[in-house]
Amino acid sequence: MDMLSNLWMGLTVASSITNLGYCLLGVFLGTAIGVLPGLGPVATIAMLLPLTFGLPPETALIMLAGIYYGAQYGGSTTAILVNLPGEPSSVVTALDGHQMARQGQAGRALSTAAIGSFIAGTISTLLIALFAPALAVVALQFGPAEYFALMVLGLIASIVMASGSLLQAFGMILTGLLLGMVGTDVNSAVPRFTFDVPMLSDGINFVVLAMGIFGLGEIVANLEAEGERTLLTRKVTGLMPTHEDWRRIIGPIFRGTALGSVLGILPGGGAALASFGSYSLEKRLSKEPERFGKGAIEGVAGPESANNAGAQTSFIPMLTLGLPSNSVMALMIGAMLIQGIQPGPSVMTEQPTLFWGLIASMWIGNLMLLVLNLPLIGLWVRMIAIPYHFLFPTIIALCAIGVFSVNNSLFDVYAMALFGAVGYLFRKLDVEPAPMLLAFILGPMMEEFLRRTLLFSKGDPSVLFTRPLSASLLVIAAIMLLLVVLPSVRKRREEAFQEG
Repeated sequence: MDMLSNLWMGLTVASSITNLGYCLLGVFLGTAIGVLPGLGPVATIAMLLPLTFGLPPETALIMLAGIYYGAQYGGSTTAILVNLPGEPSSVVTALDGHQMARQGQAGRALSTAAIGSFIAGTISTLLIALFAPALAVVALQFGPAEYFALMVLGLIASIVMASGSLLQAFGMILTGLLLGMVGTDVNSAVPRFTFDVPMLSDGINFVVLAMGIFGLGEIVANLEAEGERTLLTRKVTGLMPTHEDWRRIIGPIFRGTALGSVLGILPGGGAALASFGSYSLEKRLSKEPERFGKGAIEGVAGPESANNAGAQTSFIPMLTLGLPSNSVMALMIGAMLIQGIQPGPSVMTEQPTLFWGLIASMWIGNLMLLVLNLPLIGLWVRMIAIPYHFLFPTIIALCAIGVFSVNNSLFDVYAMALFGAVGYLFRKLDVEPAPMLLAFILGPMMEEFLRRTLLFSKGDPSVLFTRPLSASLLVIAAIMLLLVVLPSVRKRREEAFQEG
């Protein structure tokens, strides 16, 4: 009964005219971002953070969340029509979705992606409403030692789930932790790694880091790949799935939703890993695996459902534990801090309208995506056809304006440009930078919780291993690290990402 009353309160908050308007704006922008490779939800949310200063917390987070799961949908459009995924989680969709488009079945592929995303979004929203409050109650029992251990587990999981080599992922974690240490130490007021640069005394702004690494680096890389964009059709017809299509897609949709809902909670992998896993699962379960890669509609339904479910359940650890499971959730935590809200289990009790309003808005946003985006498919097709060299100057200008407006500092713009060069280098070297941003956000929090732990234990670090919960979390982290180092496990992990 309490959950029903809380959901009703959330629907009341989410259905206000203001919040509906910003939810619509968020999902529209998110879809456009997914359709246009080169910006992505991380950079866009970072760019729009300054615009949320004057908004109520509920409205700001509803809009930013809409951008995130809207981008998951929009990425499938370019994956199907152009064979150029707008989002990493849409890479798998391109395998069969683009082949369907080449066979004149683009409408069926797009509608399958939309329907699968809506069903997955509805189910995962219910899962958030069911399990997030229970997890928040458990999290209230956490002390500094448990939070430190939980964040260590999160960073280890992001290493395991990151694409590419383990050594690169570990290097990204260390780089993020070091960047997070830049600035003035809170306790001693001693500058650390500032190199006598006054602008670094407050540390590196995470908006600057995210915009540079994920925004500018992606833009430059897409300029190189502009010639690869070949639009198959400018008119999409036959959007309604047939009875045979429904028979084929309903199982993959539910299986993809279940898989994505579980993997979305894990740090590092999220929507992208969920879509890879769903595709592999459907191919193994199929009686005709040879159809996959040649236009199998199941290869669109499963991964699209999985990535949407994974995108939404990634809100669970962010809302209940204050632990970001991916780069976007790290930025969402930043948005909450800007609004003066401390992420964690207290959000549900101290900010119930924010907690339940955000959950209810997810279902409303997914309904908006289903109702609006299929009729607007012609608009997205025309947007894809715009030459990228006309778009990127506007995108770069908006990035620079967004970064400058945070602190009114030209130094931040120059720093963004520097990180943009680093982000481009990461892409050329096939290095996944997401673990670095997670470590950058979690690093200062880990340091603070470790200090509190040692303060309470009078400098005895063994308390981390004598408290049952923190010891269990650290043991799980150690086991994960040991398992993934084993040659057989490492080989299967690399094969899974290569297949994806």
